[in-house]
Amino acid sequence: MHLISAGKLKQVASKYPDVTKTIKAFCQTIKKAQWKNLIELQQVYREAEAVGNFTVLNLKGNKYRLILDIDYEEQVAYFKYFLTHAEYDKEKWKNDPYFK
Repeated sequence: MHLISAGKLKQVASKYPDVTKTIKAFCQTIKKAQWKNLIELQQVYREAEAVGNFTVLNLKGNKYRLILDIDYEEQVAYFKYFLTHAEYDKEKWKNDPYFK
């Protein structure tokens, strides 16, 4: 699977040094992944969930949220947001024009 804007994800997450290894591991995992649906993704990231048309991953024991727009058919994941739990709960990310 190809992650669009991996560089931007790493840049945004770099503000939080405790998650650097997790983000690096995620980027390596997604490169090798060929997930066909959310259920297959959940075999690796158990707490991943669909919220609208986005996919939300909980990282570092729910401390952070990684929000992606995944096209399983095209094998492309678009980085949308990397947020702390508190930022995620404010739900401003749901104002994204692509969020349905």
